[in-house]
Amino acid sequence: MAVSGRFVALLAVAIVPTVLLGSARAGVAWVVVVVLAAGLDVLLAADPRAVRIERRMPHLARRGSATEGTLVLANDGPRPLRALVRDMWEPSAGHEPNRIRMTVPAGERRVARVRFTPFRRGRRASTGVAVRSTGPLGLAARQAVLAAPGELVVTPPFRSRRHLPSRLARLRELDGETTLQLRGHGTEFDSLRDYVRGDDVRSIDWRATARRQDLVVRTWRPERDRRVVVVVDAGRAGAGRVEDEPRLDTAIESALLLGALATAAGDRVDLVVVDDTVRDRVHGATRTDVVRRFGERLALAEPGLAATDWSAVPGVVDQVTTSRAFVVLLSSLDSVGASADLLAVLPRLTRRHAVVVTSIADPAVERMASGEPEPDHDGPERRGGRVSRLPVGSGAERDVYRRAAAERTLLDADGVGDVARRAGAEVVRGDPTAVPPAVADAYIRAKAGGRL
Repeated sequence: MAVSGRFVALLAVAIVPTVLLGSARAGVAWVVVVVLAAGLDVLLAADPRAVRIERRMPHLARRGSATEGTLVLANDGPRPLRALVRDMWEPSAGHEPNRIRMTVPAGERRVARVRFTPFRRGRRASTGVAVRSTGPLGLAARQAVLAAPGELVVTPPFRSRRHLPSRLARLRELDGETTLQLRGHGTEFDSLRDYVRGDDVRSIDWRATARRQDLVVRTWRPERDRRVVVVVDAGRAGAGRVEDEPRLDTAIESALLLGALATAAGDRVDLVVVDDTVRDRVHGATRTDVVRRFGERLALAEPGLAATDWSAVPGVVDQVTTSRAFVVLLSSLDSVGASADLLAVLPRLTRRHAVVVTSIADPAVERMASGEPEPDHDGPERRGGRVSRLPVGSGAERDVYRRAAAERTLLDADGVGDVARRAGAEVVRGDPTAVPPAVADAYIRAKAGGRL
């Protein structure tokens, strides 16, 4: 049973006769009348347990984007339902309106529209629907929580989608759909055309020239139907936050952009999510469903506490394909100690595959190394919109140590990157917004150079 504000206000009215008559009997009598009226109101209220709940909502929603669903209430009881309905979603689901007032006649149903704007990826769930049925007097209500399980899988925002059109245009140039014709070792034969001054003499087809009595050259296009294997590091290294986002989110954005680009180029893309074991896989994604399938699986990826078992990655890649592939390791190279396991497996991968390793740079560390003040840091104080320098005797020593630590961090990252390059891998380093398009550019360079 729940009481309303009207019930509380009527109870407060009991003060009036008590003060005016100087006796508590009138006030007590008034309270008894109000309580009896509330009890009668509860008896006349519709039974909330006689309500059936039906959900109609999408299974997937993109983080930061709005999506709509419906909540259907069917009143199977003999009395009209005057209800306040609260759908008990997790706050991160961005569910609104939080409370819905509905009137459902007996034997009928009503539909309420709900809106979701989730701000965290992953699986969001509702524990049920609370229905508060108010009586005709509006004094008290009956309340029950009805089992109505709901689930919403919030996929990554895919902010790097804005880089896709420019990269697709570059792929079309490689594919000969524009006036640019690229030729190189390892590309597929496309067609023959007449020789034009400036063409590479090595591309002349002498047999066709002998038949036509004119110089004929071969044109080429990037190889299709190649294998691209994307390995996402979901170990504890992905939990580190850069620019207020986990590194894993940067890896997810890179995987989505590369998957969309590679399938558009006609290549086959496989996704592997690993930490101390293989957590998830996506095999055989096509151009039309790669973003949906990758997004659905990566939405549930969370960085774990265990270190990533990189020694198992070559075997996983061999299970995906036995031919040469473009392998992208979406992790981060920080120091020799933290990246030793990853560096150890690079020679095994680079012997057979074209390998790209990502390294996420922290802009805060770079600003610290250059001596720039942090906007929200406790060190420099802001006065009048300007950053005041610390006195030499107060915090100068601390700033020196901070800059030295930042320089040491950057040098370690550069050293690990050099080790990875000597092992035959290409290292893509940048801040979280620069890494996804840089990975896409590395793939395009591999296509142009015939390294797939």
